[in-house]
Amino acid sequence: MRNFMEFEKPLAELEGRIEELKHLSDTGDLNIAEEVARLRDKADKMLRATYAKLSAWQKSQVARHPDRPKAQAYVAQLISDWTALSGDRAFGEDAAVVAGLGRFGGTAVAVLGTEKGGDTESRVRYGFGMARPEGYRKARRIIELAGRFRLPVLTFVDTPGAYPGIDAEARGQAEAIARSIEACLAAPVPVISAIIGEGGSGGAIALASADRVIMLEHSVYSVISPEGCASILWRDGEHAADAAEAMQIGAESLRKLGIIDVIVPEPMGGAHRDPQAAIAAVGEVMAAELGLLSTIAPEALLSQRREKFLAMGRTAPA
Repeated sequence: MRNFMEFEKPLAELEGRIEELKHLSDTGDLNIAEEVARLRDKADKMLRATYAKLSAWQKSQVARHPDRPKAQAYVAQLISDWTALSGDRAFGEDAAVVAGLGRFGGTAVAVLGTEKGGDTESRVRYGFGMARPEGYRKARRIIELAGRFRLPVLTFVDTPGAYPGIDAEARGQAEAIARSIEACLAAPVPVISAIIGEGGSGGAIALASADRVIMLEHSVYSVISPEGCASILWRDGEHAADAAEAMQIGAESLRKLGIIDVIVPEPMGGAHRDPQAAIAAVGEVMAAELGLLSTIAPEALLSQRREKFLAMGRTAPA
């Protein structure tokens, strides 16, 4: 059964009516096929109209949709000869960060991703996509390994942020994130990151300090969640929608600000309605960007990456 969001309620009612009609047989008074076709056309128009004017808060809801394809779905569809790698060689394994080696369109690559899980059991196992220090230290290890063997790095980011627990702080959460960012910026190989759902805080930047950051149309990317921002500025989570609008967390705003490089269109109604098509679209853009970056010498790649991040936030002199 499809999961509908609050703003999709009229659409949910219409699609529910369509499903009911499909289980009825034709009578002399009503041609079921014709009625279903009429309602389907109406539903498609409603879907297009709804998704053409999503607010920043609604985009946050789409980015968090439980059926949205997760990092491991991207790995399964885009990466062949996959070999998972585990552990940070210091403390332990963090399932929230998926890591390994494989082939992307025939090119050997290193892959990282934050995994949320698709049901209650898996969400608990993956820590709801919130990595601990060992996850970021694992990421650093894989990025440095990729640099030694001249393997491009692909990352798939979908996290509300790093795990905020006291045990994570005790094991050096901030330092682990900083070192992962440092490894991304220092990698002598192409680094391409895709924001596939939520890109939250330092937990996202740790894997997204890349040469090219691509972002699905209805994903979000911000320093804090709208709810977190609202609780700080308004001391009331009820202002989450206002916070989302003010933070400019959508793809279009972020591209204008130079935070991301490419927006990947989603299937109508969001990636959760056609996961395979969404993943394929991300793969096509990644392949194109990798083709361009692979022609650049390591020294020039590092220089361009440095300048890209130094330019963020700069304003022209008055």
